Amino acid sequence: MALTTTAEAPIPVAEVSRLIRGWIDRLGAVWVEGQIIQLSPRPGAGIVFLTLRDPSREVSLSVTCYRQVYEQVKDVVAEGTRVVVHAKPEWYEKAGRLSLRAAEIRPVGVGELLARLERLKKALAAEGLFAAERKRPLPFLPGRMGLITGRASDAERDVLHTARERWPAVRFEVRNTAVQGAYAVPQIIEALRELDARPDVDVIIVTRGGGGMEDLLPFSDERLVRAVAAARTPVVSAIGHEADAPLLDLVADVRSRTPTHAAKDTVPDVGEEHERVLGLRERARRVMTGLLEREERGLSEVLSRPVMADPHSLLEDREEDVAGLLERARRTLDHRLARGEDALVHTHARLVALSPAATLQRGYAVLQRPDGSVVRDAAEVSEGDALRARVAEGQFGVTVVPPA
Repeated sequence: MALTTTAEAPIPVAEVSRLIRGWIDRLGAVWVEGQIIQLSPRPGAGIVFLTLRDPSREVSLSVTCYRQVYEQVKDVVAEGTRVVVHAKPEWYEKAGRLSLRAAEIRPVGVGELLARLERLKKALAAEGLFAAERKRPLPFLPGRMGLITGRASDAERDVLHTARERWPAVRFEVRNTAVQGAYAVPQIIEALRELDARPDVDVIIVTRGGGGMEDLLPFSDERLVRAVAAARTPVVSAIGHEADAPLLDLVADVRSRTPTHAAKDTVPDVGEEHERVLGLRERARRVMTGLLEREERGLSEVLSRPVMADPHSLLEDREEDVAGLLERARRTLDHRLARGEDALVHTHARLVALSPAATLQRGYAVLQRPDGSVVRDAAEVSEGDALRARVAEGQFGVTVVPPA
């Protein structure tokens, strides 16, 4: 039940400490897992002091145990060892300090660690974090590279020396972190996020040298694996030797066998690229030379043909053909004009022969009534009718009289 206090009615510090002890005592004994980061087995003392830290978070607790508890495991535990402790939380009222009183300490065996890693590996694989289709290709020539490694380590020297030897102009952003122990995971994640946030960093290498399985455990931590999977920048993993296989190798975009190979996988060799350029230039020269020679041969074959040797002969042959066709067309046209003229003369003669004017020229006349109709029968007129007589050279009026 929460206490009721005010500024006018506070409670003493000792009372607060006493109440905290009461709450903690109700927790009872618990099993706790962590990594020993400090161990102080003081000679002659009946109590052993150690500090237990969460391997994946920056949280630690003080632990005390009787010497006989420590004596049972002193040959198999040391600083850096993962252990499971059966302990009861204790609150020291005078100092206001929390600690654990250990009744039993058990080292976490390699077999148990491997089993946990295998379970984690299967779970992350089921999420697709290790899928090949999510891996990104590395840039051909990164402008700036991020490097996360231990301070002044052989891995750092190998990567920097190999990369600069292969491409002297390469630039690095180096972040030195812990690469084993309880501080490794949070520091590596922070460095990864910092480098991933920089738009000028094209690829990030996470590397360290070889070590025991427990030394490499931070690189199989779930939080680090998920941070690499979430990074937008391609990540290269080069942890330990070729036989080592932390989970970071599976989630990274490229897994390199060693730190030296990480530099080789990310930075092209200037000498090799120079030779490749020379080879491509020579290949292009051969292709162009072959093309020119082939076209030159084809041109020579064309020029060797008779028509190309004496192009005027073709024109002369065509000139004769054109002259022959022109003469043929002229004869045909003359023939058709002559035939047309004869037909026209014959038609004109027929027209003249059949023309009424020709009949009138022979002395005939045409009689017409005043309305212009032609008189064809003597019975059609009567005595005294006025008619018009049309002759070859004009017309005149006549009056019908009885026949003599």
